[in-house]
Amino acid sequence: MVRSTYGAPSRQKKNRRIKLAKGYWGGRGRLWRTVSESLVRAWAYSTAHRRLKKREYRGLWITRIGAACEMRDYSYSRFIDGLLKAGILLNRKQLSEIAIHDPLAFDKLVEQAKGARAKAAASA
Repeated sequence: MVRSTYGAPSRQKKNRRIKLAKGYWGGRGRLWRTVSESLVRAWAYSTAHRRLKKREYRGLWITRIGAACEMRDYSYSRFIDGLLKAGILLNRKQLSEIAIHDPLAFDKLVEQAKGARAKAAASA
């Protein structure tokens, strides 16, 4: 009986992987074993970094909101607390966009947060 090989599909798989490693430096983009190892590691990092990206964006939004609050002589934590007490449910991404693109609306939000905190302090 003739031995069957996995010739064409094997080559196609190899070429597909090498194509995925295009742009990798040196043997990482050319040598089969190194390509395979590099891709496995790259996929593992991409999985982890999808989660990290979310954390980093949230940190960026918080930094932007904090800077906008400081320009108005108010702290970030008091601002967020005031918004919660005022019942304004905007997430940090939306607040950061408002702070950048619509400073007048952000001024109104800060005033509402200050008012809600003052009202809560007076009633307590």
